[in-house]
Amino acid sequence: MANLSVCNLESILQVLVSQGAVDQEKASMVSSLVSDRDRENLHPLELIASRNWANDSKPEQVLTLDVLTDWLSEESGVSRYHFDPLKMDVASCTSIISYAYASRFGILPVKVTPTEVLIAVTDPFNLEWRDELNRIVDRPIVTVLANPNELKSYLLEFYSISKAMDSAGASAGNLPSTLQNLEQLIQLGSAGSVDADDQHIVSIVDWLMQYAFNQRASDIHIEPRREQGNVRFRIDGVMHQVYEIPANITAAVISRVKIMGRLDVAEKRRPQDGRIKTRSPDGAEIEMRVSSMPTAFGEKLVLRIFDPEVLVKNFSALGFEKKDEDFWNQMIKQPHGIILVTGPTGSGKTTTLYTSLKHLAVPEVNVCTIEDPIELVEPSFNQMQVQHNIGLDFASGVRTLLRQDPDIIMVGEIRDLETAEMAVQAALTGHLVLSTLHTNDAPSAIARLTEIGVPPYLISATLIGVVAQRLVRTLCPHCKQNQDIDKNEWEALIRPWKTTAPAEIARAEGCLECRQTGFIGRVGIYEMMPISDKLKQEIGSDFELAKFRKTAIKQGMKPLNLAGAQKVAKGMTTIEEVLKVAPPRYDV
Repeated sequence: MANLSVCNLESILQVLVSQGAVDQEKASMVSSLVSDRDRENLHPLELIASRNWANDSKPEQVLTLDVLTDWLSEESGVSRYHFDPLKMDVASCTSIISYAYASRFGILPVKVTPTEVLIAVTDPFNLEWRDELNRIVDRPIVTVLANPNELKSYLLEFYSISKAMDSAGASAGNLPSTLQNLEQLIQLGSAGSVDADDQHIVSIVDWLMQYAFNQRASDIHIEPRREQGNVRFRIDGVMHQVYEIPANITAAVISRVKIMGRLDVAEKRRPQDGRIKTRSPDGAEIEMRVSSMPTAFGEKLVLRIFDPEVLVKNFSALGFEKKDEDFWNQMIKQPHGIILVTGPTGSGKTTTLYTSLKHLAVPEVNVCTIEDPIELVEPSFNQMQVQHNIGLDFASGVRTLLRQDPDIIMVGEIRDLETAEMAVQAALTGHLVLSTLHTNDAPSAIARLTEIGVPPYLISATLIGVVAQRLVRTLCPHCKQNQDIDKNEWEALIRPWKTTAPAEIARAEGCLECRQTGFIGRVGIYEMMPISDKLKQEIGSDFELAKFRKTAIKQGMKPLNLAGAQKVAKGMTTIEEVLKVAPPRYDV
């Protein structure tokens, strides 16, 4: 059997033939047909992978580029490396060697620590670059093997953003800093402001947005600090550090985003809100909500990215169980009344409401919304935005909508008595009103309405139902593993209720698809509380929350932790994830 000692097309094919993975006739054909230009521009593994051959020794396996890279790793004895851009410090990696040098040898520094430098290569036998690099870095060099196509892609991407950062810094000149912060450290002669329209700044902002779309981020945080700015992404509810930007470039990046969001660039003392509409790399339209906030070191920006697929999802895709979906459909098909969705910020309330309105917005129905701010622009709704500077709040917005001949009204949030009274008035005059409220569970919504001053008899007369919801991360389908259940863990989740434990539950393992986290995406868990006649009888001046909650459960309400337990039993999430957002109740 031939041993591999050089990384060229003929040598690799010869070893694959000797191992029975490739037929000799195929190998000879490829070797003779490949042009000199392809040999120069493409890696030998890319040339073989493009044929989509089945592995003759393992017919169920296709010789993809990833499979061939794993094979080359075994043959050469060089560890395989998988790129995780969120764990790479782009600035320190690209400062080791130039782009020209890296592309010439097909290498890329991927990790720089005080004890070693990790270099990803595509040719494990060509170490011509190593001696020269040893003279540049004063620490050991460790070589790892990467997918050639991925390495080329990240090589171009990382050096492009690094060059844009350097060029933007250089274009600042020696101007005095214009950063607005409360604790500025003055350094004479340091680089100052950068023009937000500078092409390098435009490139940096474009890269950050594309990067966020590719990584499935829901939010981009740009946070100024004294020495540099931080860029962080929220992915599946968890924050990830992405990049550190010099302070003067951070200010220019923030100004660029403000221009895109049509915010007042000159106003840095007051919070502002705006929106940006753009396209993802695959051409889908994406909306982003921009929020600025003054902090000690300048303006902080958060871009909330809205999934364009939200409005085409059905209720089961959001996480509704069959019984939940039946309850919800019964509620939203009522001709008039109030439906409330409750939960903390970021629990998916708006997504639930938008999806419901999309189902209800047929040509025969007039759907109107008052929001702060409008989160997704949808042509089938008539959407109005709260503007406090001109006195347009939720209450006056609902008052206006009532004169617009609506059938269905969505109020972004009930925050005060005036808004609640207008919602009740709309419901009493024959309109269906959907809104949100910030409470921990569904029964607490009644207590919240009475606290802000809504008479109990009006709550009883108008309220159709309340839904409390949370989002839990879903297990990666590529790597989750079934394990025997720990009865104590299950008891901790369902306490104080009694439900039969499943024989097995799924656990997060971690793989390339989920970046070793074990989770991809999130799904909702719901506490559905339709207001039955029995519950209406308990909504009075002597309202007791604990008693009301017990009655609601007897009437069929499934508490959040039990809804989460259903998802665990189905292998969709873990006990730990549910306990983070829906702790068990001990007072029932």
